[in-house]
Amino acid sequence: MGSTVLSLRIDGELLDRLKQHAAKRGMSVQDYVVRTLIRDDFDERFQSAVDETEKFYGAEGVPAEEVT
Repeated sequence: MGSTVLSLRIDGELLDRLKQHAAKRGMSVQDYVVRTLIRDDFDERFQSAVDETEKFYGAEGVPAEEVT
């Protein structure tokens, strides 16, 4: 998989906080931001899958068409 450049304009205070968070984890700011975006994307996809499963099975874990 190739990579693409994404340029951002962010507030200086936010950049400082990102640097601190990245440093705590021994990461570059770029790696920290990418990892954060990947995690957020995963969370969103996972929640969508949960929502679809609940639609199909209902909240009780029984397929919706079997609930009377």
